[in-house]
Amino acid sequence: MRDLSVASEPDVDGKRGVTVWLTGLPSSGKSTIARALEKRLLDDGERVEVLDGDAVRAHLTRDLGFSREDRDENVRRIGFVAHLLSRNGVVVLCPVIAPYRAARDEVRALHDPGRFVEVYVSTPVGVCSDRDVKGLYAEQKAGNLSGLTGVDDPYEPPLEPDVLVPTHNQSLEESVETVWRALHD
Repeated sequence: MRDLSVASEPDVDGKRGVTVWLTGLPSSGKSTIARALEKRLLDDGERVEVLDGDAVRAHLTRDLGFSREDRDENVRRIGFVAHLLSRNGVVVLCPVIAPYRAARDEVRALHDPGRFVEVYVSTPVGVCSDRDVKGLYAEQKAGNLSGLTGVDDPYEPPLEPDVLVPTHNQSLEESVETVWRALHD
């Protein structure tokens, strides 16, 4: 795990922005953790934005498909917006599949040291398939969907994530606490 502590001046009004990138398979729990963490951070008076992959695809990257190039460009665009917000004192939560390491590493490189936290929501594909929040696994199994990340399209898990969250072994509260502690230790 990387050392997340960086001695630096706060950005705005005593707040120091950071991008929290939650990566993992579809239905792993990324968005659920981000929304619960958002509430906790807001309750503590933090400025918070959630750049959810699905919402961003509907508005900022609707011109992109699901080829590797388009997926990487999607990640780059989200990462750029997150960088702008975080350098202005916002805690940016990005629950985004981001299947390829190289694209995630590009986003990390945009950020100053200590302003990017990669959270690997490490839920096994079988558990994700059982959850199937959006029905993607059922669609893929029925032959109506191809290119499902982690099933018939690649997912490259982080080799050295800043935070590891095994949602299949802990409650939502424990998952949020794990990320919270990493941000505050």
